Amino acid sequence: MTTKRILLCPGQGAQAVGMGKAWYDASAAAREVFAAADDILHDALGEKLSTLCFDGPVETLNKTSVAQPAIYTASVASFAALRDQWGDDVGLQAVAGLSLGEYTALHIAGVFSFADGLRLVEQRGRFMQQACDETDGTMLALIGIEDARAEEIADQARQDGVLTCANFNAPGQVVLSGDRDACKRALDLAEGAGKELTVAGAFHSPFMASASEKMRAALAAVEFHAPAVPVVANVTANPHDPHDPQGNGDAIRRLLVDQITSPVRWSQSCAWLVAHCAGEYHELCPGKVLAGLMRRINRPTKVINHNAP
Repeated sequence: MTTKRILLCPGQGAQAVGMGKAWYDASAAAREVFAAADDILHDALGEKLSTLCFDGPVETLNKTSVAQPAIYTASVASFAALRDQWGDDVGLQAVAGLSLGEYTALHIAGVFSFADGLRLVEQRGRFMQQACDETDGTMLALIGIEDARAEEIADQARQDGVLTCANFNAPGQVVLSGDRDACKRALDLAEGAGKELTVAGAFHSPFMASASEKMRAALAAVEFHAPAVPVVANVTANPHDPHDPQGNGDAIRRLLVDQITSPVRWSQSCAWLVAHCAGEYHELCPGKVLAGLMRRINRPTKVINHNAP
């Protein structure tokens, strides 16, 4: 009997020096993925992506423009190695990815090629870094505060600035994103339950509008196919429609454009998976963040982590 599997794909913040190296050492399939990435992005990065993943320096790897293609590549490499272990019939039931990870999920579901996805996430990271440089924003994690109260805090602290809920990561874990003054007011309202994050800027907020518009053009240049399995969209916490009325992937493209300025509904996305998909849950490399979030979202659902073989 084929094992049924659901894949979870990490987003930005999961990067760490050494990521993917154990898979590279253990698997020819993983090595092929890293070699392809090195070739595709050499001109854009000026050096091998694999070297940045394995050896850093951390300051370079943490740049949004590097972290996003690095995470995408490490995730796909780990999946390539796992697919060799699991055999031809992976038994894939559904895929979901946190923010950047949605691109990994769409590639795994056959929506676009590895090369096209890599170029897209390199551009996405670069455009988002540019938007960060053009604005003065930050992000704030609220711990132990439920969604409705987080929305209230954002509404009260916003005033004439920019502040929005950017990530609904798990029950009691919401991230706000906006200008620094609004985030400071939100910190005061959170009464000790808030923590400013070390980030390049205000992701998943109106401050990312320029990146969103640039990605619209980048996405239009890539050929899309219908997903072979359900891929949960961050914006809606429901699967992308496999029956796009135009049949050209524009519905998926629109949600990927919206995703850059909209909240990531990860908690709700995982709730959809648990309600509709039975099977083993697997978190791809790098990191263990998504397994930890699932313990808060639905404790009985165990996630097998693949940060290393």
